[in-house]
Parts: sequence; structure tokens; C-alpha cells
Amino acid sequence: MTRLNWGMIGGGEGSQIGPAHRLGAGLDGDFSFVAGALDHNPDAGRDYAQRLGVAQDRAYGDWKEMLAGESARDDRVDLVTVATPNSTHFEITKAFLEKGFHVLCEKPMTMTVEEGEEIVKIAKASGKICAVNYGYSGYSLVRHMRAMIARGDLGAVRVVVAEFSHGHHADAAQADNPRIRWRYDPAQMGASAQFADCGIHAMHMASFVTGQEVEKLSADFASTISSRELEDDAMVNFRMNGGAVGRLWTSAVAVGRMHGLTLQVFGEEGGLRWAQEQPNQLYWTPTNGRVQVIERGEADLSPEADRATRVTIGHAEGMPLAFANIYSDLAEVIRAEKEGRAADPAATHYPKAVDGLRSMAAVHACVASAKKDGEWVNAVPQSLI
Repeated sequence: MTRLNWGMIGGGEGSQIGPAHRLGAGLDGDFSFVAGALDHNPDAGRDYAQRLGVAQDRAYGDWKEMLAGESARDDRVDLVTVATPNSTHFEITKAFLEKGFHVLCEKPMTMTVEEGEEIVKIAKASGKICAVNYGYSGYSLVRHMRAMIARGDLGAVRVVVAEFSHGHHADAAQADNPRIRWRYDPAQMGASAQFADCGIHAMHMASFVTGQEVEKLSADFASTISSRELEDDAMVNFRMNGGAVGRLWTSAVAVGRMHGLTLQVFGEEGGLRWAQEQPNQLYWTPTNGRVQVIERGEADLSPEADRATRVTIGHAEGMPLAFANIYSDLAEVIRAEKEGRAADPAATHYPKAVDGLRSMAAVHACVASAKKDGEWVNAVPQSLI
């Protein structure tokens, strides 16, 4: 099987997210890392790309140079990952889509709803993939949750409780640390900090597993450290189009929480609970029954879970392997396009531009609601009404 060509923008040396993408893209042998513009410092980016094995003529100084260089090649990259600061996502993603490249963009896909609407239109017009890296949806047991709900194991879903809270920004003495301060700067983060950074992961997860979309919401934002202009803690109530009620808490000042992404789904026939820090176990409790622990990799799970399982039962799988499942999905869809065949349906559930648009609409709805003391606000993008 011929490897696809992959390139990356951002994610340079010292990046938090870059290594996870490189591990995920390379894990299955689907992609070869052949091009990159990895750093805002051109020389540093070129040097690091070459140390990672990228040829000198494809180690670019910036994304514009990479776009021009790859557009002129017969062996151009098949997929570009955008892992740059949030405020640059729209411009870079738009430019590569318009030149006919498939794109995987880090979240948030854009800074505004209008930009999100434009990306959705461009992706549709170009016929190219625009995926958004809600990478936690790649976990095997998250996909099993989705399958259980879709086949009716829970009956009608009543309540979804999602959390993504950590305590890494809780020290007021560190509030002016440049590595933290930028996250609460509207010029770099946009209208929201903690919800746009972490909360949208939890909200996307709620929609991904239930198959329902958020219709309206009510939000309460707090800046618990007074120097912060944007929120570091948020509580959001939401209602979904299939009738489910949602509760979401996200915080950057929850001392003792390391990562904190958890999801609980309660239906007529039972409830499910999963936590990203213990991703190998899914807790299932049938109504009037006992708690059962579903182990990743055990027999008789759903095909969706089996496809996303890489390591034998009893051994840990982590975030880079979840990212790898997103890359595996994209590789299958890209190859199907090249070969003129239908893609495996299980590979088509990767997060798409419309999911990025819905997230940005939710961010701005939350901001509007919080400014109105929690007034309920429509969260559906105008183009999807």
C-alpha cells in the first residue's frame, strides 16, 4: 500500500500538539511526513523539519512558501495539518482548500461564525476534506459509546453531562506568564478563553456520541483571577435537537484536575460513563441493573470500537492513538477518492468543517448568554437553520 504524502504547518519544536500529530499520522504507515512549515521563525522551522527527516527543499520557512512549493509539485502533499495559533487557522485553511488540498485543522477551526460559514462553503465547493481535530472522538470506547447509543441500547437519551476541567492556570502568581497570559487575551483567543479552548471538546463529544446537535444554551462565565479579561471557568446548560438535556462544566482553575475530560450519558434503559484519563474502561449501568465495566479490546464490542483498537486488552492506549484513528479515517477517505471507490462508512464519521462551525456558533452563543446573565440563546449557525 503506497503511503500518502503528509505535511504540517505549526507544531514545531517544543509544541504541545505537534508530537501527537506526528505520532498519529505515522502510526499506521498511511502517511509519510514529507513537508512542513513548523515554526514562526523560518530558520528554526526549516532546521527542525530537516531534523525530523523532511528533505531540504520541502522544509519551508512559512505556510505561504509551503503553499506555493507544494502547489507546484506533482507529488504534492495529500493532506495538510494546520496546528498554528488559533487566529491563523482560517486564513491558512482557506488558502489550502482553495488550492485543492485536503486539510485537518486544529480546533477551533475559526475565530468567528462568519469565518466558519465560509470554510464550510469553500470545502463543499472544492470537494476537499476539511476535518477538525476533535481528536478525543478517536478513542475506541468513545466510538463504542456512539455505537451503543445509535443501536438503541440506552433507549431515548435524557441527559448528557460533559466536563473538561483542569487546574493548570489556577496560580494567580503565574497569570502574567506569557505561556498562560495569551490564552486570556481577546486579540489572540477571540471572544472566549476556557470554553473555546476546552469546553468545545466536551460539547463536540456530547454531540458525537449522542448523534444530537445543540440547539440552544444558557451560559455563566467567570474570570476567577481578576487580571483576566476572558473566562477561566464556565458552566453551560444546553438543549439538543433530539430532546436530550445537556450540562457542561469547563475550568482552568480546578486544582487537582489534570485533564478532566469526562462524559456521562443517561437514557431510558441505562447510563454510560467514560473519562479520558482512564480511556480503557467504559462504565455501563442498565436501568435497575448492576454497573458493568466494558474493557477496550474485549470480545463482542461494536465494529466501530474494534476498528479503533490497536493494542491488546489490558495495555493502555492514549491520546496519540486516538489521533491516529482520525488520521486512519482520513487516509481511507482520501484513498477511496483516488481509487474511485466508496470509502468504508465507519471512516466517514471524522469531525468535519460543519462541526467546527457548530462549535464556533456555540462559543459566540455562550459569550452572548453570559453577558445577559445566562439568558437562553440560539446556538444553531444561520446556514443550518
